[in-house]
Amino acid sequence: MTMERQKILFMAEAVTLAHVGRPLALAQALDPGRYAVDVACAPGYDMFFKGSNIEPLRLHSISSERFLAALAAGKPVYDAATLQHYVADDLRVLNAVRPHVVVGDFRLSLSVSARLAGIPYIGLINAYWSPYVRQRYRVPALPLARVLPIALADRLFRLARPLAFALHSMPLNRVRRAHGLPALGPDLRRVYTDADHVLYADIPQMFPATALPDTHAYMGAVTWSPPTPLPAWWHELDGAKPVVYVTLGSSGAGQVLPRVLQALATLPVTVIAATAGGASPGVVPANARVAPYLPGAAAARRAQLVVCNGGSPTCQQALVAGVPVLGIAGNLDQYLNMAGVVGCGAGRLLRSDRLTEAAVRDAALALLDQTRPASRAAALRLAGHFAGYDAGRQLALLLDRLRTAEQAAP
Repeated sequence: MTMERQKILFMAEAVTLAHVGRPLALAQALDPGRYAVDVACAPGYDMFFKGSNIEPLRLHSISSERFLAALAAGKPVYDAATLQHYVADDLRVLNAVRPHVVVGDFRLSLSVSARLAGIPYIGLINAYWSPYVRQRYRVPALPLARVLPIALADRLFRLARPLAFALHSMPLNRVRRAHGLPALGPDLRRVYTDADHVLYADIPQMFPATALPDTHAYMGAVTWSPPTPLPAWWHELDGAKPVVYVTLGSSGAGQVLPRVLQALATLPVTVIAATAGGASPGVVPANARVAPYLPGAAAARRAQLVVCNGGSPTCQQALVAGVPVLGIAGNLDQYLNMAGVVGCGAGRLLRSDRLTEAAVRDAALALLDQTRPASRAAALRLAGHFAGYDAGRQLALLLDRLRTAEQAAP
């Protein structure tokens, strides 16, 4: 007798490519003989499903531009009306698919819609947003940081942070109350991690937790690269020079990439850069090669240094390959992730809003310096820790537990 395949629905909040890439990577990691998988996300990402045998379901998301503008201004990303619209759209998809389990990546409305539909909900999140992981917050690239000395801006940000988190939590709490669900309180970390089960796309060595409940667990890196052909120059690179892989990601400041390329132009390195679909950087230095997209994992393995916006997807590609990271961070998510990278000694952090070519050049030289291999050694240690996790298997084990519990229920 053949067991019925478990229907799993992934719902991606497509405000950055990372929130689409992680669900797609996990969906492809599940055994198709045991799981019937669907992925729902906003239009515009179909090219990334090429070769996956998954036809994306349509789901409304706000635009990346609106999302990034809210982050840059320090304003709440969602208002109650937007989240209420999300809940209705979630329910449309949930009722059409009727999955056994829904897995959401930053789809905050599932805090309401999954409960209304009575479907077990697994939330994907980075561990640095967990209320069980201690953080020391630094002011991101907000207007406050542009007009004040950073030391003063840091102190003011830490004082205002609880109030800001409360303000960002209000819209979802309002929508929950409107549907007869209790509010989650003023801590944004509770809002971000409200699910029946939470999987951290991280490792505890970078972001240790205390008093972690049984419903929260680490799953390791969820690495994904866009299905894009290699550029013609990939096999023509100068193998005698260190390779530096540069990508500012879909949420990186577009104006930063040209500055980084110019900073590296005078160094004895070969630069390979991806614009993540953004605008061309203009004049490309002689030691650089640029493409819209690159297979990030392969690029990281080929590099001796990865320069990125400090976000977890590219940092994890680098660290899984044992390569140190230079993170040029802008938003709070990137600062929190880089705190773990720097804390483990595997990279350096620069501010995107105070960036100079000299700072990029000095940091790159320090991380590439073979006479001071500490950063490389730290990255290799983290690579060993990452190797102890299989994110797809961690998810499958949790799905099996949920199926067993469902079958045992009266």
